[in-house]
Amino acid sequence: MNPRCQAILHQQQRARRQASNTDAYAFFNLLTSPELFDCVESLLPDHRERLFPPTETLSMFMAQALSADRSCQKAVNDLAIKQLLGGLSPCSTHTGGYCRARQRLPLEMVSTLVQNTGKLISTYVAQTWRWMGRPVRLVDGTTVSMPDTAANQAAYPLSRGQKAGLGFPLCRLEGIVCLSSGAVLNAALGRFRGKGGDEQTLLRSMLDTLNAGDVLVGDAYYATYFLLCELQRRGVDGVFEQYGARRRSTDFRRGKRLGTRDHLIALEKPRKRPAWMSVASYEQVPDRLEVRELKVGEKILVTTLRCTSQTPKAALKSLFRSRWHVELDLRNLKATMGLEMLSCKTSAMTIKELWVYLLAHNLIRLIMAQSASLADCLPRELSFKHSLQLWLAWRPLAEAASQHENLTGLLLLVAQQRVGNRAGRMEPRALKQRPKPYPLLTRTRRSARAELQRSGHPKRAK
Repeated sequence: MNPRCQAILHQQQRARRQASNTDAYAFFNLLTSPELFDCVESLLPDHRERLFPPTETLSMFMAQALSADRSCQKAVNDLAIKQLLGGLSPCSTHTGGYCRARQRLPLEMVSTLVQNTGKLISTYVAQTWRWMGRPVRLVDGTTVSMPDTAANQAAYPLSRGQKAGLGFPLCRLEGIVCLSSGAVLNAALGRFRGKGGDEQTLLRSMLDTLNAGDVLVGDAYYATYFLLCELQRRGVDGVFEQYGARRRSTDFRRGKRLGTRDHLIALEKPRKRPAWMSVASYEQVPDRLEVRELKVGEKILVTTLRCTSQTPKAALKSLFRSRWHVELDLRNLKATMGLEMLSCKTSAMTIKELWVYLLAHNLIRLIMAQSASLADCLPRELSFKHSLQLWLAWRPLAEAASQHENLTGLLLLVAQQRVGNRAGRMEPRALKQRPKPYPLLTRTRRSARAELQRSGHPKRAK
């Protein structure tokens, strides 16, 4: 037998044995657990029994986010076909009722479900999935584009270097992600520019998501004195890349030497109080903070994990390399699921759409975590896009046979495709395929359209 086929056969046999001996459906049943059920019930608004109740609307909204065709028309058409095949009178294919139902859907309900699903998934992960027995949280930020409407521009203005009427409104998205499962634990949204939209401010609004004993890993944006002090106060350890200005002045001959380019150093509290911090909070911050600085490869890390016997240099190097997973998670959200450009026309609906994407993302991570527990592997070894494709193919057909059999087969299929071990992979950020030779639009579309009408030559307007 082919070695690959033999390995797949052994994996399927091991998964079936584990499914019969353990509660293999614990992860999948989280969505119907009493905790989430009570949460959904408490967040449901007052509503009549109509065609689009809140739970049905949320389900259709998530199906939109997971589908390649994200139009409301397709969502309503799918419901009409489902009712027709179920022996019911098909609903109208007009989208007005569904769009109004989406507007009535409480934002708090969706955002709270994202936080609760992420928390439950990360709570039930296997102990062997954690780093040295500790849960690791990854933090990073990105930007999301919105349709160029007046409502979106008012709430999320364009970047300063963008001419009016040419760019797209930008929203900054900051997320805390579980390293073990890939689930989004919490997210914060802000303007791309302006007060209160930077990554530090957004992270401070989510610090209650972290628990004592967690390890927070991030890039150089987060290696600040006040954040390290706050994490230490909460019993959370941080591992960050050293900030650029601080990195240039790092001298490993100072402080207490721990090893080659590895030392403990005492940082002094900044004399100037930040504008966002109150006087009382500033006075409570300690005057000195002892941190560990170490050089791994070409990067200098700063961390509150000071004991070399408990956290050796090699372990911290491996941990920080896993920070790249949050970059891949953001890429899955933006490129694979289509979050890079939202579709709603108003700011309120755009933010709601963004949270629905995060909830759909956690649903896929839920399936991957369950599949990994059956196949005795790490969730990060499974392909997100492969899992998404299987879920989209399985979901419409799941009602035709036993749910138990369908789910077992689905999880076995998810575990078949593994992500390649590409440690240290480097690729140029450049495109080989040339774009279409169309000129860029350098003014508003309205003025360009007016010139076309005047000239009568469509190819002349630029």
